[in-house]
Amino acid sequence: MRKLLQTRLEAAGIAATAEQLDKLCAFHALLTQANARMNLTRVPDDPAEAIDRNYLDSLAPLAHLRGAETCVDVGSGAGFPGVPLSIFLPDTRFVLMDSLSKRVVFLQDAIARLDLNAEAVCLRAEDAGRGAFREAFDAATARAVASLNVLCELMLPLVRVGGRAVALKGPGAAEEIEAADAALSALGGRCLEIGTARVPGRDWAHTLVILEKTAPTPEKYPRRAGIPEKRPL
Repeated sequence: MRKLLQTRLEAAGIAATAEQLDKLCAFHALLTQANARMNLTRVPDDPAEAIDRNYLDSLAPLAHLRGAETCVDVGSGAGFPGVPLSIFLPDTRFVLMDSLSKRVVFLQDAIARLDLNAEAVCLRAEDAGRGAFREAFDAATARAVASLNVLCELMLPLVRVGGRAVALKGPGAAEEIEAADAALSALGGRCLEIGTARVPGRDWAHTLVILEKTAPTPEKYPRRAGIPEKRPL
């Protein structure tokens, strides 16, 4: 696993230290063991596919997060992209946020075992954005959580003015970006950049949507839990 991981990272142009490789391998082992008991997420049986879909994919936003002192991973699930990003950005304090307690318990254990500069909290983003985490982060990330107009309301209230929110989206991102114009305007954000994150040798790719927080989010946002998804802006 370690050698294959190193080879795939090199193919993607990602430099990794021995410690980072060790931590990724250790996390994969923890996830595989826990997943057999709790069904946290889908882990492909093929090691190369597991590396590409979960680790290379999660590291796609690296360049957009360097320099951030704090970052929240919204809907972190089993730790993607938050754990790989935390391993590669040790100076950034990560908060891995998920609403499912079994996932958070797993993440708390993984963070402790891997000695990451991170914490995991069991919290919905809508509640976090109205509490102590409001506009508390330099950056936010999310992968496979919700459509972009919904994500804007989950992520932007957590980000300080001047900060960034990075969403990893699928092939329908262009339509989602257009549909998110009203949400961005209402929440104090703008679309800064759109990029493509490709995995070498694979026929799939993610669209990286980089949002900038340009103004404070009005106090009425985020709306209470569940409303952003039911009635997107």
